[in-house]
Order: sequence, then structure tokens, then C-alpha cells
Amino acid sequence: MQIHQINLDRLKEFETPFYYYDMELLHRTLAAAKVAADKRGFHIHYALKANFNDRILQAIQSLGFGADCVSGNEVQKSLDMGFPAGQITFAGVGKSDKEIKLALKEQIFAFNVESIEELQVIDTLAGELGERANVSLRINPNVDAHTHHYITTGLDENKFGVPNSELEQAASVLRECQHVDLVGLHFHVGSQITDMNVFKSLCVKVNEWKNWFEERGTQIKILNVGGGLGVDYHHPDTQPMPDFEAYFDVFDKFLERNGQQEVHFELGRALVAQAGSLVSRVLYSKSGVKKNFLILDAGMTELMRPALYQAFHKIERLGSHADAEELNYDVVGPICESSDCFGKEVPLPVSKRGDLIAIRTAGAYGEVMASRYNLREEIRYVYSDAFQLV
Repeated sequence: MQIHQINLDRLKEFETPFYYYDMELLHRTLAAAKVAADKRGFHIHYALKANFNDRILQAIQSLGFGADCVSGNEVQKSLDMGFPAGQITFAGVGKSDKEIKLALKEQIFAFNVESIEELQVIDTLAGELGERANVSLRINPNVDAHTHHYITTGLDENKFGVPNSELEQAASVLRECQHVDLVGLHFHVGSQITDMNVFKSLCVKVNEWKNWFEERGTQIKILNVGGGLGVDYHHPDTQPMPDFEAYFDVFDKFLERNGQQEVHFELGRALVAQAGSLVSRVLYSKSGVKKNFLILDAGMTELMRPALYQAFHKIERLGSHADAEELNYDVVGPICESSDCFGKEVPLPVSKRGDLIAIRTAGAYGEVMASRYNLREEIRYVYSDAFQLV
């Protein structure tokens, strides 16, 4: 149930701020992704870093998706929520010994290895535990995702992955490892990508590196192309989910693979972003010399993205009418930081203390990035199915 469809008086009964999750939209999005992937024989691992709310994870796990984790705690959370160990990947440039040992003991599907030294550490720890480790070597394809530089990950100057200049050495080290099996190659160029040409360019690079390894006698079983598919932050109602058919079709057409090779994806934002909104109350309206401010009870502690890298989120006043008089507001939070701002010069109906404001497309990298800075309260959440009988 969309946030606009809920009786405003019912919404006002809940203490703000809270995350509202449209479970119907979530299920429709997951189903669309699964259908588009399954018809091509593709495998999806959900990126827990986008949102690890229990209800969200239950919905995702129920459809048989795997899990993509970037910490030991995410690995453990996935296991606790019923994701099979054989469908869990573990990525990240800074895996600790403790985290690696946990994943080895649980016999997860694969580590996405991001440096030669990490490869050697995994080999040593696997030997000490009497385990074998499946690894996918993460290669920086040097493809520009054309997104904000904070969420671009596939260029040579990024910290992620093994640089091309070290691949000969990495291949040599792999041959020396006694407790590691190379099962795949892993790539990820960034996040919030809406230009399909970026993924075409990625396919070209994946083909090149797959052939490079095969020419040297190493057969590759898994081609893990990461994620990065973007969503429409500006039009969440008219574009409530990405075009999964077009996305997967790019890889189906341009990725070279034999009959035995599997193609894996690590989608996060594309699956959950539009299903979430941050709902907040107006605490105060305030007029400056040249500015009008709306001060909300939600701040950067509840939604960090705008403060962190000036991310855009559509901001709406709930219960407003189309012909209502509008003002331009700087919509800000209560946190003692000047960067605590959700949007500048946002056109909104004239608003007053107690009005509800919805910050849309907040289902990804919202709740999971919430903090207790300023000793703020723990974030709350409300699900759409609580209103089904209203």
C-alpha cells in the first residue's frame, strides 16, 4: 500500500520519525527481478548492506535469492535469516581474521577476494581450520559508472579489487595456494547506474578477463558481475521499480559464456529502495531573510545519504491537495551539523508544525546507515500490511 493511500489520521498515530515499508511493492519488485533472472538462468545474491531489516530479509529469502555480505555480522545475519551457506558470498576489502574464520567454518559459497595478501591470508586460515575456501577474484575493470565519485568502485584509483597490473602475480599465487579453489571472477563498477551502456562496457571487460584466464589454463565457473542497477529517485510513483528485463538482457546479449558457466548478480538498491519512505513530523517552520525552513524531527541520523554525498530524495507533504499554495523550503533536521539537510529550495505546500513529511525512495541505505549521534533514539519502522484492514 503506497504511503499516500493510508489514512492520514492513522499515520499520525505512530511516533515519528519512522521508516514506512510498502510490502506489496517490495514483493512485486522481487517477483519481477526473479522472473527476469530465472528465464535467463541468472542467479541473484541480495546485497544486505542496502537493508537488513528482518521483514525485508524474510521476503527476499523466501524467493530463494542468495546473500551478498560485506561483514562477518552480515554473514551471520544471513545464516540466522535462513539463507543457505551455499548461497552466501562475502565481499569487502578489509575482512578480519575473525570474519574469515566464521565464513570458512560455515562453508559459504565464495569469498570475493580483493587483494593478493587477502588471498594468502584466506589460504593460511583455511589450512589451519582444515577447510577449503572457494574464491572469486575481484578485478577492477576500469569502467566509469558515471555516478557520484563516492559510489563509483570500478576505476583503477578505487580501493576495491585487484588492479590489472597485479593479475599475473595473483594467478601465480593462486597456483601456490593449497587450500583455495578459484571458482569465479568478480566485478562491480559502482551504484545507482541507469545507463545500460555502462553494463555493456562491463560485459566487454568481463569477456576480456575471462578469456585471459582461460588462455592460461584456468577454467572459470562463475562470472559475478556485481550489481549497481539504479532506481528513479525523482519519480518514485511513475517508476516504482527498475526495468529488470532490460538490465538482464544486456548481460544475456553481451556476456560471453559457455554452457557450464553461471552468471551471478549482487543487487541491493534496485530491489528495496522504492519500497521504503522515511516519515517525519514538522517540528517548526522558520523564515530567514532569504530562506524558508522546515525543521523536521528526522535528521541525518535517520537518513545519511543527503548529508554524505548530496543524494536527492523526493520530499512530499502527506495529505496535501494539488491546488495548495506552495513555498520553497530548505528541509532540514534537528542534528547539530550544518550538513543536516534533506533538500534545498524544495517546493512544498505551505506547511506547519505537526504536518507529516515523507522522504521517498529511502528503502536502501536508509535504515542501515542510521546512527545514535546526538544520542538519538533507535530508528522505528512501520509496515504497510499493518493498514490492510483500515
